[in-house]
Amino acid sequence: MADESLIAIVDDDESVRNAATNLFRSMGFPAVAFASAEDFLGSDAVATASCLVLDVQMPGMGGLTLQSHLAALGRNIPIVFVTGYPDDGVRDKAMKSGAVCFLTKPFKEGDLLDGLKSALHPNNE
Repeated sequence: MADESLIAIVDDDESVRNAATNLFRSMGFPAVAFASAEDFLGSDAVATASCLVLDVQMPGMGGLTLQSHLAALGRNIPIVFVTGYPDDGVRDKAMKSGAVCFLTKPFKEGDLLDGLKSALHPNNE
């Protein structure tokens, strides 16, 4: 399943960042983690990420705002949203704006990997 697709994890929860990074790396994917949307935007990963695992609610810029910002930049990175605060309205907005998947924390590793698979290979579902 692994290839050279860089996975970027943006989540203010350190345990989620570490767990996701370790999971993806164990599957052979290069992965980088950021504690905030601002940190991600200031990195080279904006130009190189093949998929973004993105928390909805974070201090500063939230996930939906980052999604809109990336779209305005013309950078349509497939996004797997994760949240500890499920809300159907937020989910609908994220999905209508192009998110691939929307998971509620805590989520199963398999669900996250399925979201990643959908993001990286959208025509192979």
